[in-house]
Amino acid sequence: MTSFWSPLIKRAKDLSASGETAELLTFYAGVLRAQQAIYEHLNSVGTGTARGGFRDDLSALLSCLPTLLEVVAETGSELLANEARRLSGEGQESLRSMLISYWQTRADHSFFAKALVQPYARLMADRGVEQLERRPAIDESRCPFCGGRPQLGLFSHEDSDVAEGSRRLLCSTCLSEWPFPRCTCPFCMEQRPSNLAYFGAPEFAHVSIEACDTCSHYFKRIDLTKFGLAAPLVDEVASAPLDVWARERGYRKIELNLVGV
Repeated sequence: MTSFWSPLIKRAKDLSASGETAELLTFYAGVLRAQQAIYEHLNSVGTGTARGGFRDDLSALLSCLPTLLEVVAETGSELLANEARRLSGEGQESLRSMLISYWQTRADHSFFAKALVQPYARLMADRGVEQLERRPAIDESRCPFCGGRPQLGLFSHEDSDVAEGSRRLLCSTCLSEWPFPRCTCPFCMEQRPSNLAYFGAPEFAHVSIEACDTCSHYFKRIDLTKFGLAAPLVDEVASAPLDVWARERGYRKIELNLVGV
């Protein structure tokens, strides 16, 4: 189970050695290490403590918050570091409210709640919990396990072998994947080819922008058939210049990534 995190951390460390996103990736590598520690702690306490009832599991989840706050206070931006120090002094009820609010809304600007919930939700998915309590209304554009919005799209040789027109979406909450039609907008379900646009750049040959002119939303697709060593969550952050390009053209991202891009 914990092998999920190690390739992400290594990829973030490798990519942070140079380039215009080096600072973002250095920070993200630290957050990923904290998330791995949170995942391993929650997994070690056994199924009797973290079982998928979100409100029931809040105490176990909040016991892991100092791990995240310490990393962010040391390596985050001034704004995030100050917020981490502030949260360190908050009472349990306030912190519980923060997590419950995030769980109900899945607001992608709630960095601390999102960063803490991700390893918990991933653990529940790995354990095969049948019903993670409880999520936004489910439709085809949301994760069937936890109701999260898609963080990115994936395409691999496995997808091309299964069925023409197949791809996967990766959930921004539980970080699991689900199949989704390739030529469909994951936000508004638009399917007309004339309203769907695809953009890329030579320096990010395996990453592309998929945009919808009906709802003006976009997200990124990572093509593992072009670069199989990519770690999609990390490569999505590393290709931040594509986000700038998309926003300059009036598109809004379906889900901001964990570093706020």
